[in-house]
Amino acid sequence: MSSSRKTSMKNLRKNVFFPPLVLIICTILFSQINNDLFSSSITNLNTWILENVGFLFSWSSFFFLVLLLITYFSPIAKVKIGGKNAQPLLSKSKWFAISTCTTIATGILFWGCAEPLFHYANPPISSISPVSGASMSFSMSTMFMHWSFTPYAIYCLAGLVFALSFYNLKRKFSVASLIPLKEGSTNKMVKSIIDVICLYSIVLGMSASLGAGIYSITGGLDEIFNIPKSNLLIGCVGAFIIASFILSAISGLQKGIKWLSTINIVGFILLAIFIFFVSYPVDILKIAFSGLTEYFVTFPQRSLNMGSEITESWTYDWSIFYWANWFAWAPIAALFLGKISRGYTVRQYINYNLILPSIFAIVWISIFSGATLHANLISENLLFETMTLKGEESVMYGMLHKIGFSKITIPISLVLIYISYVTAADSNISAMSAMSEKENNNPTQEASIYIKIIWGLIIGSLTYIMLSTKGLDGIRILSLLGGFPALFIIIFASISLVRFLFNKKLLRPKEYQ
Repeated sequence: MSSSRKTSMKNLRKNVFFPPLVLIICTILFSQINNDLFSSSITNLNTWILENVGFLFSWSSFFFLVLLLITYFSPIAKVKIGGKNAQPLLSKSKWFAISTCTTIATGILFWGCAEPLFHYANPPISSISPVSGASMSFSMSTMFMHWSFTPYAIYCLAGLVFALSFYNLKRKFSVASLIPLKEGSTNKMVKSIIDVICLYSIVLGMSASLGAGIYSITGGLDEIFNIPKSNLLIGCVGAFIIASFILSAISGLQKGIKWLSTINIVGFILLAIFIFFVSYPVDILKIAFSGLTEYFVTFPQRSLNMGSEITESWTYDWSIFYWANWFAWAPIAALFLGKISRGYTVRQYINYNLILPSIFAIVWISIFSGATLHANLISENLLFETMTLKGEESVMYGMLHKIGFSKITIPISLVLIYISYVTAADSNISAMSAMSEKENNNPTQEASIYIKIIWGLIIGSLTYIMLSTKGLDGIRILSLLGGFPALFIIIFASISLVRFLFNKKLLRPKEYQ
């Protein structure tokens, strides 16, 4: 590792590293000592957040998208991240691959086939009949809302603010740099508290995604080798994934993330093209067009849940859960996405971190969700029945069986699921580790190997315990709890972006030297 440092424990920010670690360990112990009390406490806290703060997730994410659109056409769009003479760390193709793959993770692979069946069979609008053309359009429009522009806006805004703060304002490599405080007023305690919240949130968010990845892979192993899902299998698959992303993170940005992301994005594209042409291309296009039309027509009211017939409980279970999960990842994703954006303009940043990834997600959803819905239709609801019996992880493999060539596509899908999470975890573990250490402001400098290993083991341990005791639902609740504190960090980040828009002088580093 040419760019990494050999550090010792003295370089560890103990006041940042240990609090989230202790809190997570206490949470795990609490769940084991008094499971009933733990479940009721978590459920009550989850309910309180949804009922009292849930609207903030929807409203803020919608506002972020609008704010980024304003930024895209503003004078600030021409500002170069890092200054006029800054050189890019990555080529545009590598940049797109990393930005897309490190954010998409395994979520869209796990839910891209399973989620549309839920909405198709049980639409939350009374005027829409289940298992109908209207429910199919609603299902696809919902997929586009949950997986394209709105969630990517959360990441994009946070990363942009950090990039400008870090490179142009010369602020520290810390989540605290997102907060719009006057220079010199952010003391060590405030910075530490913000970074603690960030680390806590991302551990829970990554655990939720790792859980989805493990379930997806165990479902594939069941399909290929007839190995039923068990705690032992969950542990073995989880250990393999954890070891992989730790090794990848150890290799560093240029060797690990870049290599895996390139393989991942090429694999995504080739698999999508193959499925499109060997399945039902005409039907997929019809389903996608209908869903896209409804998505754009209903976007404002459904995003803000205003004037919509959608039930509140459905919004809590789906939309707000997703926004919370993306918020949980956002602070640490901001560090990584901002770190690799040097040398490009603000407008280019928005292109490669919002517009192009969202378009890619729309195409992916159109193919996979569309193929799933059509396969379920022609099989007389067989995929939905299979999902009910065997779990969400079975849906994608059932769809691949239905369209044919499953002996080829299922193994490839398993590999992509594996690489997808490793890639996302790789980037975020690197950012988490850098934030856990002192004096790490060099964008090409990697954190200590030992810190990366520790964070990897923490995430893996939490995931296994929650999956083996609570299943995926437990991790979904914890994901919401992780997104709750992160929500306010990103809201403050949006205020920073507003300040940049109204005062371009803030982007002149010499004023802070």
